[in-house]
Amino acid sequence: MKVAIATSDYFVMGETFINRHIEHMFGGNTCVICGRFNGQDPFGKPLFVRRAPLSLPDKIAAPIAALWGAAFHGTSRLPFGAGRAALAAFLRDQQVDVILAEFGTQALVVAKIGNDLGIPVFSYWRGTDASRALRSRQRVRSYRLMMPRLAGMFSVSRFLLNNLAAQGVTHPNAHVVPSGVDIRRFTPGEKQPGSFLAVGRMVEKKAPQITLRAFARAARDRDAHLTFIGDGPLLEPSRVLARDLGIAGQVTFTGALPHDAVRDHLARTEVFLQHSVTARDGNTEGLPTAIQEALAAGCITISTIHAGIPEAVEDGVNGMLVPEWDEAGFADRIARVLDMADRSAMTRAARQTAVDRFDNARLLTKVEDVIRRTIAR
Repeated sequence: MKVAIATSDYFVMGETFINRHIEHMFGGNTCVICGRFNGQDPFGKPLFVRRAPLSLPDKIAAPIAALWGAAFHGTSRLPFGAGRAALAAFLRDQQVDVILAEFGTQALVVAKIGNDLGIPVFSYWRGTDASRALRSRQRVRSYRLMMPRLAGMFSVSRFLLNNLAAQGVTHPNAHVVPSGVDIRRFTPGEKQPGSFLAVGRMVEKKAPQITLRAFARAARDRDAHLTFIGDGPLLEPSRVLARDLGIAGQVTFTGALPHDAVRDHLARTEVFLQHSVTARDGNTEGLPTAIQEALAAGCITISTIHAGIPEAVEDGVNGMLVPEWDEAGFADRIARVLDMADRSAMTRAARQTAVDRFDNARLLTKVEDVIRRTIAR
C-alpha cells in the first residue's frame, strides 16, 4: 500500500513522529506532500512541494478560489488551478492508495482533492491543531465540514479528541494512538545521581522559568544539576534567570541538540522535568514525545496535569504531577525525589510504562491496521 504523508514543513529534525511515518509506514512505501521544503531529504522519497510560485492566471484566480474555499469548505487553503492539477498528477503518478495528513490543519488542504480522486484521507491530531486552533470559529467550522471527507482520524491523546468533540468535531472512526518511542534505542543507562533534564523548545507552553525557579527552591545548595536542551525565544531570558537565582553553576543550557545526543542525555539522567502549561493563546501539548522518550529511558518524570500528560505519567508510580503553574508544588516534588533513598522502583515503572504503552513499532502497526481495515470496508 502506498501512502502520501502530508505535512507543513519537510524535513524537520525534531518532528520524529512524522519522520518515522515517512521512513517506515507500510514498509517505507511512502511519498511526501509538504508546504515548504528545506532542502534536506534524508529518506529519498518522492516529494511534492505545494507552495510553488503562482502562474499569472492563478494569481488572477487566487482571490476567487480563496473566497469559494472559505464559503463552501471553511478554508481558503484548498489547492486550485495549476497547483491542484500538479498535485493530482503527482498522486496519480505515485499510485497513492491513502493520504495521511499530519495535523488536522494539513488535512484541510488535502481532504477535498483526496475525495475527488477517490483516495481515502486520514488526519493525525497532535496538539496546536486541536487546542489553539479551536479558538477560531472559522477553523472549527472548517473542521466540522471536513469530518465527512475523512476516512478516519488519529490523535496522540484522548485529551485532544475531547477538545475536538467539545466543539462538535467528531468522527466515528477515531483512534487514540500516541506518537510513541523506539524503546530499543531509548533505554536506561547508568544514571547520574541528582541529574535533572528538560528537553524542548524554550517557549511559553513549556514554562522554563517555572522549572528554573522550582529547581532553585529545591536544589540550591544540594548535589543536583539541571540540563536544558532546546532553543527558542525564552532561552536567553532563562540564562539570565539562572544567574539571578544564583544557580548558574547548577544549570547547563545546551541549545538544540541532535536526537542521538538527546537520547544519550536521557539514558544517564535520573529525573525528567516538564512543566507544561496552557499558553495564553490556548496552545497546549498533545502528549509530548519527550516525555515518552524519558519514560523509555527510565527517567522519573515530574510534570503537570496538562493535556495528555496524565495519560502517560501516573502520579507516585512512574513520576509525579502537579497542577499547571504550581511552582511550589513542582519544587516540592523535586525535593521529594532528591530525598528518596531508593529511586529504582520509579525508574523501573517508567521504563515498563514505555514498553507496555509507547512502543512505536506496535503503535505504527496499529495505525496501519486501522487504515487497512477502513479501506477494506
